[in-house]
Amino acid sequence: MSPRRAAALDGGDLSLREHLIATAERMIAERGTAGLTVRAIAQEAGVAGGVLYNHFADKEELIALALRAHATAIMRGLGALPEPGTGTVEDNLRAYVAHGLALHARLLPALTGLLAQPKVLARFAALSDRDEDWKERLVRYLRAERGLGRLAPDARVEAAASMLVGVSHETVLSALFQGEGLAREVPPEAADDLVATVLHGISLR
Repeated sequence: MSPRRAAALDGGDLSLREHLIATAERMIAERGTAGLTVRAIAQEAGVAGGVLYNHFADKEELIALALRAHATAIMRGLGALPEPGTGTVEDNLRAYVAHGLALHARLLPALTGLLAQPKVLARFAALSDRDEDWKERLVRYLRAERGLGRLAPDARVEAAASMLVGVSHETVLSALFQGEGLAREVPPEAADDLVATVLHGISLR
């Protein structure tokens, strides 16, 4: 047993299954998912490769669970989003964009490393909590602001949310494809013009 595994398990804080998920999640956070194999995870965790199959149906399940843990850790570290009715809608939307850019800058590198593994991506999607999805939270925020009268009653909030999500994806993916590196910080001002355009389109009160 490796010292790292001993420290994780001997105190009774983690089960072996949890230890394997935590190990894979740490590897994803540090290195991304490219080249992430059962053998590499087992070696990092200090266990024999076959042990993983005593706790998971297959490699895809383990990596999907680790990816979900990684996404949860990212979102937890980003802090709270503005509540409807507080501050200004413009400032709140800028906060949502900053949140989305930071989220995608940290998460998309891991997801793009799995493009050749659709089974993992499907498992990851199945584990996702739709209510906690950034786009869904943005849509709920805009609907609430519309209900409070701070947006026009006919404001097309779903279209506005799609535009904001789309620019976050494009901004981060462009950086990745240009070789900017893992978890590059994307400045929120990259979407300033889009926020202004969206606010004009949905008739800010």
